[in-house]
Amino acid sequence: MELLAGLSAFFSYFAAGFIALLLFKTIYAAITPFDEWGLIKADNQAAALSLGGALIGYTIALASAVKYSISFTDFITWAVIALVAQLLAFALVRFTLMTDIVAKIEQNHLASAIVLASINISVGLLNAACMSY
Repeated sequence: MELLAGLSAFFSYFAAGFIALLLFKTIYAAITPFDEWGLIKADNQAAALSLGGALIGYTIALASAVKYSISFTDFITWAVIALVAQLLAFALVRFTLMTDIVAKIEQNHLASAIVLASINISVGLLNAACMSY
């Protein structure tokens, strides 16, 4: 019966995490000036890699938020903080480190996508570590 008692919490956190991930993907796609899904459907590997890195980075932070939150409200708060941090990571890359990142992703430059994905995953890992207070 203890297993069944934990199922409610599992489904609550899993559903909220999945919704947060979908929300992140939607917002991330809205702030990037290129159409990730259109590029991915056209076999643009750079777009797939950069979006994948963003999703992985955010999911790493979400997983840590689930693990270290003291309540459901705490989890939601950290999920929002992680979302903002990931969006800021893209803005940092786009406006300071690689101002031509948009054109490079659209032109399927894998090296640029690898850097962007790596930064997104790194921010997600840092985010996750900072949540383990």
